[in-house]
Amino acid sequence: MKKQPIPGSLRLWQLVVFLIAPVLCALVCLCIGRMNVPVRDLVSLLLGREVGAQARAVLWSMRLPRVLLAALVGAGLSVSGCVFQSLFANPLATPDTLGVASGASFGAALALLLGFRLIGVQLTAFFFGMVAVSLTCLSGKGSARTTMILSGIMMGSLFSALVSLVKFTADTESQLPAITYWLMGSLSAAGFGALKLGAPAIAVFCGVLLLLRWKLNLLPLPDEEARTFGTNIPRLRAVCIVCCAAMTASCVAMCGQVGWVGLLVPHVCRLLFGNSHARLLPACISCGACFLMIVDTLARTISAAEIPVSILTAILGAPIFITIVRRKGGWSL
Repeated sequence: MKKQPIPGSLRLWQLVVFLIAPVLCALVCLCIGRMNVPVRDLVSLLLGREVGAQARAVLWSMRLPRVLLAALVGAGLSVSGCVFQSLFANPLATPDTLGVASGASFGAALALLLGFRLIGVQLTAFFFGMVAVSLTCLSGKGSARTTMILSGIMMGSLFSALVSLVKFTADTESQLPAITYWLMGSLSAAGFGALKLGAPAIAVFCGVLLLLRWKLNLLPLPDEEARTFGTNIPRLRAVCIVCCAAMTASCVAMCGQVGWVGLLVPHVCRLLFGNSHARLLPACISCGACFLMIVDTLARTISAAEIPVSILTAILGAPIFITIVRRKGGWSL
């Protein structure tokens, strides 16, 4: 008798597509830019053969860390947005629902004001991002979803005001432009040094959420109903909050605030693959990585001056999101 697949499980062909799509997208993005690199040079470099010094410098030192960073940030923000939407049973939840992105932005702005180097900026941003989510959890008594969301909005507003204060006191000639450009989100500072700091956190916490993917289907249920499945719901929610907050803080620490990825990609994946997290999380990782790699490639190629990534994600994301909502006539998790 033929064994029937478990409903909502990840099919083999879907797994193959989710693995191949980001790799192909990365290879295309490596070749495209203001200086187009022939595919044969890329293949030769990957195989360890000799290529021109200019092509090697462009591919290895400039584009490869940037493409890897775009893939990691896109995957991390998409997974965080997906889990938060299920955790709070709110289709408008984003990675900044608990104020972590605002806290990380304040940390980065403060570090730039104090003249820290790139590593110092990233560490300070990560620290204040985790401080923000900790204050949100402490101020939101209990595990009520509405209370947590309101506490997150409060903390986000508080740290946004602190960012405005830092910008007000910054030197208008040197510090203010750097702070403003960082807050708009950019991958131009990508390097292997930056990846060493943030990539392990994103990879580890994504892996933890993937291991919990079947239990995540219980998050949108009422607490009483979820407990009947034998899962410790408060502990599961705490693990999800820590993982998503750490990933979001790592993303903001490496490239500033990148909007719309954590809102748009999960909705597109739900529309295409359903609400089961066994399929939804791998889909978010793959689609989020591809989306941000494509957007970043556009940001560095369509004009002489590089466009901040968040501007393009908003320009592309808003029409797509409106189209999805109009076609579905609403949303359910």
